[in-house]
Amino acid sequence: MRKIFQLYFAFFLLFNCGELIPNPDDNAQNIKREEPKIERTNDFAIVIHGGAGTIKKENMSAEKEAEYKAKLEEAIRVGHAILKNGGSSLDAVEKTINIMEDSPLFNAGKGAVFTNAGTNELDASIMDGKTLNSGASAGTKTVKNPINLARRIMDDSPHVMMAGDGADSYAKEQGLEIVSPEYFFTEGRLKSLERAKDREKVEMDHDDNQKAAFYDADIKDSKYGTVGCVALDKSGNLAAGTSTGGMTNKRFGRVGDTPIIGAGTYANNATCAVSGTGWGEYFIRGTVAYDISAMMEYKGSTLEEASVEVIQKKLTNLGGTGGIIAVDKNGNMMMEFNTAGMYRATMDDKGELNIEIYSKKQ
Repeated sequence: MRKIFQLYFAFFLLFNCGELIPNPDDNAQNIKREEPKIERTNDFAIVIHGGAGTIKKENMSAEKEAEYKAKLEEAIRVGHAILKNGGSSLDAVEKTINIMEDSPLFNAGKGAVFTNAGTNELDASIMDGKTLNSGASAGTKTVKNPINLARRIMDDSPHVMMAGDGADSYAKEQGLEIVSPEYFFTEGRLKSLERAKDREKVEMDHDDNQKAAFYDADIKDSKYGTVGCVALDKSGNLAAGTSTGGMTNKRFGRVGDTPIIGAGTYANNATCAVSGTGWGEYFIRGTVAYDISAMMEYKGSTLEEASVEVIQKKLTNLGGTGGIIAVDKNGNMMMEFNTAGMYRATMDDKGELNIEIYSKKQ
């Protein structure tokens, strides 16, 4: 009789009290359903740069400073309007860079510097943080807006990068605006080339053992006018783009970091979007743009922590100079550089505009 009672009691517990016994699987399901809440600083945001380098207030006239600030404002407002109206970060980046490419103030597009051969060779890249798709062009001579070519390579070709005559030909086939090489001529850039060549001659005559000294000196004394833009749109997608004329007096088809994905440009929705400007060889060696994203993804660094670490420590210790602009997936913005100045601007979802040129030390 006792055994029958015990069996009955066991069945009673099994069928009637089962819900009182915690099920590990239920807890796991409950935990899985609790998605972390994303707290955005900005629903959308945009940051631009117009180059970093030896930009000193003492050497800048009030008129020239006003001219740079006006162009930076014009450019960033174009991208901001696209984002405010629900447009994509890719469109905002491309159209913003177009404004700076069309200005002779910056070393990109119309204001591209001259090579040693007296030509203009332009580079650009763009990257989609949602898909990690990207496009880049290097050494083009007839494409009015290289960032448009980079976008077309990303969207409509199976490739990431095209270079030289082939890139020019592809741009023409795609119906992009093609100009005569003379379009890129500016008197100021020509004078910069002449000064670089004069310095080269002096250095060569002075000491044959310092054949590369002129090259280093020209880099360190230059104002890097590379332009770039990073943006976060309302859908949470990040994008980055960069465009440049390269380095004054460059030779042998030299290509810098601008068209190199991970060096001068990088975007990943999981972390941030970055555009760089400066001494390209060091940005390539340090994979600067990607390094910032990697520190955030693998080390858990904030955008600020990663930007400062990469620019003020890693890049500086390598001997490189320049800076970056960046925006993370939550709308936090950064403008970090180790030079005397960097043309830069930010605009948040509230429409607050911030334009700066010089370092805080000046």
